[in-house]
Amino acid sequence: MIRKAVIPAAGLGTRFLPATKAVPKEMIPIVDKPAIQYIVEEAVSSGIEEILIVTGRNKQSLEDHFDKAYELEDILEKRDKDDDLRMVRHPSGLCKMHFIRQQEALGLGHAVLCAKAFVGQEPFAVLLADDLIVASKPCLKQMMDEKERLGGNFLATMKVADEDVHLYGIVEGKQALERIIKVRDLIEKPSIDQTPSNQAIIGRYLLEPDIFKILEETEPGKGGEIQLTDALRALCDSQALFAYEFIGKRYDTGDKLGYLKATVEFALNRQEFRDDFYSYLEELMGENL
Repeated sequence: MIRKAVIPAAGLGTRFLPATKAVPKEMIPIVDKPAIQYIVEEAVSSGIEEILIVTGRNKQSLEDHFDKAYELEDILEKRDKDDDLRMVRHPSGLCKMHFIRQQEALGLGHAVLCAKAFVGQEPFAVLLADDLIVASKPCLKQMMDEKERLGGNFLATMKVADEDVHLYGIVEGKQALERIIKVRDLIEKPSIDQTPSNQAIIGRYLLEPDIFKILEETEPGKGGEIQLTDALRALCDSQALFAYEFIGKRYDTGDKLGYLKATVEFALNRQEFRDDFYSYLEELMGENL
């Protein structure tokens, strides 16, 4: 059983400058909820009991969001704002939250390595905050069920168009079961004529604690960063690594267009203003045709 999850959130958010000069990209809201809260809720709904968020400089608001806000809660309670009070209290009650600062921006692999003491000798999950996945059964829970059946390590994938393979890490391997590939290698951003498949790696991982020793021995790559992908490639030599094509829809909320798509679609799923918002979009499109 996997009880612990790690969410790396120390990135600079350069794709969202100038907003991320002062506001962590993980705190930019999708409608009215910070992006990272959706990720935490997916982990909790999958059975995760403890979460470590790896933060960086100027990201204190991440800790504040998942902490109690005594003054605000007191004001809302006195004003009988029960619905608002429930929303404010919800993040702090999701699960046991921990935070650690990645003191240098040394890559995703280094961010995961920061969680070594927190994880101990247990298998654990890694969720990337930029990948928002909507599914009737949480993506992480889908993977956990498959890991319980097969063991080993897992990463999430989705099929992408040929012209998009150069944007992703791509899986090479042999089909083991429906939606599952036994991984032989991982190719980082291949060209169309060099890609071994169309299965792109998405930000969900289930890993055995052995990954930490490999990360400690992984040489820094471009920009002096320790890449998780390099460690996973080495892991393939000693342990089973499976790629699972999840069922659901993924939004890249670290990308401006992906963020806009998520915001519009999540808004259209909100009962309280869906009809008015849809009418507005129809009117807006009519004016611009």
